Amino acid sequence: MKLGVCYYPEQWPERWWANDAKRMRKVGISHVRLAEFSWAMIEPSPGQLEWGWLDRAIATLVNEGLLIILCTPTATPPKWLIDAHPDVLAMGADGNNRNFGSRRHYCFSSPIYRGESQRITRLIAERYGNHPQVVAWQTDNEYGCHDTVLSYSPSARHNFRRWLASHHKTIEALNAAWGTVFWSQCYRNFDEIDPPAVTVTEANPSQRLDWQRFASDEVVAFNREQVSILRQHSPGRPVTHNFMGFFTAFNHHDVAADLDIASWDSYPLGFTQMFFLGTDEKIRWATTGHPDIASFHHDLYRGMSVDRHTGKPNRRWWVMEQQPGPVNWASWNPAPEDGMVRLWTWQAFAHGAELVSYFRWRQAPFAQEQMHAGLLRPDRSDDKGLVEATSVGRELVRLAKKLPITNLDVRAKVALVFDYNCLWMTEIQPHGADYNPLELCFRLYSALRQLGLDVDIVSPNASLANYRLVVLPAMPTIAPALLAALEASTAEIVLAPRAGSKTSTMQIPANLAPGVLTDLAGITVTRVASLPPGIVTKVTGFDKLMTATRWREELRLNTAIAEASFDNGDAAISRNAKTRTRYVAAWLAGDDWLTLLGRAADDAGLITASLPDTIRVSAIGTLIIACNFASTPFLWRPTAPAECIIGEATIGAHGVAVWQLAVAL
Repeated sequence: MKLGVCYYPEQWPERWWANDAKRMRKVGISHVRLAEFSWAMIEPSPGQLEWGWLDRAIATLVNEGLLIILCTPTATPPKWLIDAHPDVLAMGADGNNRNFGSRRHYCFSSPIYRGESQRITRLIAERYGNHPQVVAWQTDNEYGCHDTVLSYSPSARHNFRRWLASHHKTIEALNAAWGTVFWSQCYRNFDEIDPPAVTVTEANPSQRLDWQRFASDEVVAFNREQVSILRQHSPGRPVTHNFMGFFTAFNHHDVAADLDIASWDSYPLGFTQMFFLGTDEKIRWATTGHPDIASFHHDLYRGMSVDRHTGKPNRRWWVMEQQPGPVNWASWNPAPEDGMVRLWTWQAFAHGAELVSYFRWRQAPFAQEQMHAGLLRPDRSDDKGLVEATSVGRELVRLAKKLPITNLDVRAKVALVFDYNCLWMTEIQPHGADYNPLELCFRLYSALRQLGLDVDIVSPNASLANYRLVVLPAMPTIAPALLAALEASTAEIVLAPRAGSKTSTMQIPANLAPGVLTDLAGITVTRVASLPPGIVTKVTGFDKLMTATRWREELRLNTAIAEASFDNGDAAISRNAKTRTRYVAAWLAGDDWLTLLGRAADDAGLITASLPDTIRVSAIGTLIIACNFASTPFLWRPTAPAECIIGEATIGAHGVAVWQLAVAL
């Protein structure tokens, strides 16, 4: 449990640096991230390398005992590079370049940029790779931010054709996989294929899926090139990348497979305003963030990191950027309630974070992010974020004196399977304008957390052996390995709508949905319908009247029985007792997911909690950490014997309590 900060010495007078470093240390900060946007300062002209300022900045920070996380600066290629090679720029679907003047202005498929990326990565790794206080590396910055995964450049088109040839082998196989006999789309060779852009109406969905898969693989390859160079010139230092929230345009599991530590950038208020929450929710959580937005991503990225030598999960993850105050990029940017920066920090630790790094040290008085708060204001005075970060720093010292912080791991008995490929499928053909598969994943996760359950969010390739409850919110296609894991599992299984409804090439299975899950679920889906806003369907089951919106399916029961029914008597929720598998044939409304998942948890032998929706409780090692998102105090104690070591039983408004258990749960 360490604190860090993102720092930009190139943006401040050098005479301030030493004072900044001293103040960081006093806060309790141990790690400082540097240089992710510094290419033009390192190399102001082609081949003219200016390392002096970065040498001195690192030395100043190290002099105060601070450790350095150094970044490759490839998210911001300099103007001279763009002028010399304009084909480095990404191209929009409209055929226009996305020009210089912001950031992330490059195409992942550009061979020139791939070479330049490797060159600057090698230069910075050669200079600082063996520095004893450079303890970790970050590749680039926020891959895909500002919708930059997809580029429609000539280079991307060329690489796409090569990718298709590699994956499909023959043009006949591609035509079959895409169903190109429909609308006379047949191709004679791979060189006839273009990216799916500016078509008259919907482009071929299987082509769109392959286009997304290709673009994701370009990100993976770009990252892998940098990682390989960093490992060569800086052996022994972990490599990370800072992923984003609610961002699914590339397969993060594939990128993370080449990393040592997954990290992400946590902005709970911005995400609350920018994504799929309803208006009432955005108002209610405007100044605290929805209680489950940060934790959803904490658990996602905790489940993403693997040991590159064994391929097994190592569960190492960081928050690389933690919101310290109002941000600048959401539609509206409220200020967090007093206490929330501290709460968000402890919430990250509660889910297993090794490091929480605040963005940024000091608010910039210029350029695009001048309205984005830092721990300090532009005039160097303390902002509220610094006060709360200092409180956490002191609490970590107190905690370390109280008990050894070792083997602090989340021991979840619930797995939620999360597959980027499946999200792309449903996004390509949602069949209903408001059918958002990412939202469905979040809603089911949130219900599990409201039940007081710790959750591992896992890839479709993960082992399911040690879980008692496995939830699959958005899984239209099921790979053979996942099917085998489900069939071997002794857990209760919950399949949300559309499970198994597509083949890997995005076609309807020959035996109808749920395809390869038919025997496991014990049902066949005979018809699907999306429901326009305002249409609400009654569902009766579990001694409760529930409702469904957005989506409804008709089921034929094979070996399963109905546990809940629509108002016409058709099965809405079924269960195959032999395989302990439930299938949900509707998008349930609100708290009805709580009812369903609560029953599944009971059947799995899990102990659930009855807590207000403003309280979140997490178990990590011998610690229980409770967070209160409400503006009023709340009295809470663990049911197991425990001592409160931070906070108290009555958790204050926007407060935290940390309890030490006699034994780990």
